[in-house]
Amino acid sequence: MADDFLSEARRRRREAGLERSMRPVEGAQGTHLEIEGKRVLSLCSNNYLGLADHPKLAEAAARAAVDLGVGSGASRLISGSMRIHHQLEDRIAAFKGTERSLLFTSGYQANIGTISALVGAGDEVFSDELNHASLIDGCRISRATVRVYGHCDVGQLERQLSRSSARRKLIVTDSIFSMDGDAAPLRDIVEVAERHGALVMIDEAHATGVLGARGSGLAEELGLSDRIDVQMGTLGKALGTFGAYVAADADVIDHLINHARTFIFTTALPPPIVAAADAALDLVADEPERRSRVRDNGRRLADGLRNLGYSVPGEGCHILPVMIGEADETMQLSQRLLAAGVFAHGIRPPTVPPGTSRIRATVMASHSVDDIDEAVAGFAKSRG
Repeated sequence: MADDFLSEARRRRREAGLERSMRPVEGAQGTHLEIEGKRVLSLCSNNYLGLADHPKLAEAAARAAVDLGVGSGASRLISGSMRIHHQLEDRIAAFKGTERSLLFTSGYQANIGTISALVGAGDEVFSDELNHASLIDGCRISRATVRVYGHCDVGQLERQLSRSSARRKLIVTDSIFSMDGDAAPLRDIVEVAERHGALVMIDEAHATGVLGARGSGLAEELGLSDRIDVQMGTLGKALGTFGAYVAADADVIDHLINHARTFIFTTALPPPIVAAADAALDLVADEPERRSRVRDNGRRLADGLRNLGYSVPGEGCHILPVMIGEADETMQLSQRLLAAGVFAHGIRPPTVPPGTSRIRATVMASHSVDDIDEAVAGFAKSRG
């Protein structure tokens, strides 16, 4: 019976062009990788600032491994709350402009743990329809009533809030949407939330390190850090390491320490990872030109692809959705690109809505102008 079910599920996935598999890559996560013995240009990494293979991060991790070990040994509430964790949390709070912050072992765990700790049965949570899966799952797990509003549709959000009589209301949104690269209308969302007594939680995973004068995210860039209740961000994208954080006022963080199950029941981040994240924050502060290069590379790639006739919505940020439409056509283009030496993933349902499959191209600060031109040439060669 189980074999029949699994075989049928596999058949349906393949017929729909939705079968997924993992492709091994060789080498550090830099601008180029090796796949099946071939050197290819990477356009699908979230390593936006090019820090994942930076020697300063490797050196910091190695020192911490020697001095503190490779594992934390326990959860934070047992014996795993090492001084290095507290030091990084203090630094992240200063970076984000909040009273406190709290480390989590992944962005997924941060989002589902935070949402389910802040709201529950009898509450309402308001979620953008294109939010990341971790936000969506956090809303579902919370047992709060979930209201989904149209993508960046603040008018619909306000209408939903005006009808709400929930004891507690929480708005959750990505700041930069991971598959479209567009920005949430945070200023409007905050103003609506303040009119209706709602809390606001934003996911800065794809903005941390890239946006803002100090690189702390879209909230900083818009001058809204002190008006947003909860800011989540990751260490594993632009900061080049692993893990996540939630930044908020002291009352929120104390509440999460006591009620966020994905924090309470998880082994603490390993010391080498924490040390590497701290070194990454040094580079974010000391090398602001990395943020400029990311934006320049994004604009150059977007202009080049549009000149070839590809549909690339948005302003040419570090995330560029190259819209194709159907899943099969998208994956065929991805394969042709790989044959041309460009590693760019096709994104299909359920990650994106049906009919909106796309190549999700991402740029890094470490990409050279020649790398971007090589990518454009690969797309030119790969057109069907």
